[in-house]
Amino acid sequence: MALTDAPALTPPDVEEVRRDARAALDAVTDAARGLDAAGLGAPSALPGWSRSHVLAHVTAIGEAMARQAEFAARGELVEVYDGGAAGREDGIRTGALRSVAQHVAALDALADRLDAAWPAAGSAGWSAPVTYRDGTVADALVAWWREVRIHAVDLDAGVGLDSWPPALGLHLLDFLGVRLADDVVVELDGAPGDLVVGAGGVHVGPGALRVGPGALRVGPGGLRVGPGGLRVAARPEPAAEAEPTPGAAATSGRGAVVVHGRLTDVAAWLAGRTPGAAPTARLAGEPVSLPEIGPWPSPYSPPQENPAPAR
Repeated sequence: MALTDAPALTPPDVEEVRRDARAALDAVTDAARGLDAAGLGAPSALPGWSRSHVLAHVTAIGEAMARQAEFAARGELVEVYDGGAAGREDGIRTGALRSVAQHVAALDALADRLDAAWPAAGSAGWSAPVTYRDGTVADALVAWWREVRIHAVDLDAGVGLDSWPPALGLHLLDFLGVRLADDVVVELDGAPGDLVVGAGGVHVGPGALRVGPGALRVGPGGLRVGPGGLRVAARPEPAAEAEPTPGAAATSGRGAVVVHGRLTDVAAWLAGRTPGAAPTARLAGEPVSLPEIGPWPSPYSPPQENPAPAR
């Protein structure tokens, strides 16, 4: 299966991402509302962080992305966090001192602020530049979606990996591919194997995988993840040929480490989270350890002390 000049994953639809990000924020707020003081101070799924730290970070990153959109609407650029990386850390530490009621109030206020900050559907405002990763308002929205969905699970208060839509899993493989060496092939097991690719690439929205006419089915061995992000094979083998055995690299993956698992599990592993079922890895058909992953592609240098676990 040739991977030369393979089409890249196209960005998710901003309106679908906006709706799903709001649903994730609502889930975080509902989970927070159900905590008592002891539960708020209990450890989260992130080492060294309480649930209160996670809630403080969710609020802080949401406010930061709203700030990006608000300034972009005025044709202005602004730091992601007021005070930069140090301001980010100080904000999390201060926010972690909130009570349950204060966290819920902050999250409710954040929901209103984000609703007001994002451009209208179809607006050219989505293409306005922002400071975050030298991107656009649409990029800021996707970053917020990624953050709130991941940290909803990190809260460890009833929201699990099953809340991640397929589009998020594919986005995480694309965004976090930089954490892997270029000689890694990813095989997806189960329902996500039904991923299809059209002539214009792959279009994915939360809860749906959509393609145009002339779509081609991509089976095992059809994805490569690495520094270039997620890529899909340009020329799959004819359908009449036998399907490759899971865990065995396709022609393009000979000599590569093949990571095999469900989409959500592979995405969780690549995000440094605990998957429901650990992916497996093979080299030349033989079981090997999962490849090491590099640092999170953060726009800031990792802090040297708490709250370092945040991503």
